[in-house]
Amino acid sequence: MRRWALLLALGLPLGAAVDAGAQPRQGPPHEWVFGAWTGGIFPALDADTPACFGAPTVIFTRDIVMRVSVLDTAYRQRTIETVASTPDGLEFRFTPLAPVGSPLGNRIPPDVGFGCAGNPNALTVQRKGPDEIAFPGCAEFPSPLKRCSPGTR
Repeated sequence: MRRWALLLALGLPLGAAVDAGAQPRQGPPHEWVFGAWTGGIFPALDADTPACFGAPTVIFTRDIVMRVSVLDTAYRQRTIETVASTPDGLEFRFTPLAPVGSPLGNRIPPDVGFGCAGNPNALTVQRKGPDEIAFPGCAEFPSPLKRCSPGTR
C-alpha cells in the first residue's frame, strides 16, 4: 500500500492511468517551410548541392525569418509575430520594428521588409511545389525560391 501512495504522491503514472488515446503534438503552421532557401532575388540555380547552404537567400525558423539584403552583407532578421495558413501557402506578420536613429532622423531601413506591397511587417508565401515557394507582390523577390537540400552531386 505504501508503494502506491508513494507513486501517487510523486505523480508517477500508473499503468492504467496512462492515456493511450493521447494525440501527438502538432507543429506550427509554417513547419513545412523551415530551412534554407535560394533564389528569389535571382533565379535559383544549385539548390541540390551542399554549396547552397553556404549563402541561402532566405532562412525560415520557428521564431525568425532571415533574408539577404542587397545593401548589406549581414542577414536582415525579422521576428515572427503570427503565422496563418492560407489555401496556397502562408501569411506571416512580423513584430513591428522601431525606427533607428540616424543623422537624417529616425527611419526604418528601406530593405527591412521583403519589398511587398505597402507593409514591411507582412509576408505572403505561396507554395509552388514541394520544394518551391514564391513571395507574390514582393518587388525585391521577383523569382521563385527553392529549398536547399543536400544533393548527391
